[in-house]
Amino acid sequence: MNSTGSSEFSHEDRYGVRASKGWKLPATLIAIVGIIWIFWAGLFQAKPEFRTTLISFSVLSDEKVSIRYAVQRNDASSAATCTLQARDVKKNIVGEIEDEITPGLAKFERITEIPTRSAAATAIVSRCRVK
Repeated sequence: MNSTGSSEFSHEDRYGVRASKGWKLPATLIAIVGIIWIFWAGLFQAKPEFRTTLISFSVLSDEKVSIRYAVQRNDASSAATCTLQARDVKKNIVGEIEDEITPGLAKFERITEIPTRSAAATAIVSRCRVK
């Protein structure tokens, strides 16, 4: 016989009744904060000052690499500097140049040559920043 007087088996009698943990309120608060953070990050932090795209590069010789890249900047009225690098097969930097960009267009393409100290295998736009 169980605590209610019937002869049916009851797991609650055997193991006891557990109180609800109340996990729904903290889970809801965490979800709301998470959604607000995603919107904040997407709307205000996802647009960097500069966006660069490497279009192509060409190894001209053991001492020179030509790089063609596109830049999109938020403020076209400020001067900028882009760091261009040439790297060898082992990813060592064999050439680096600071490409000065004058105020003007917000979107543009550039072709620049990077002098190298040895044969390069690739070229990259390392970063761009306001001067």
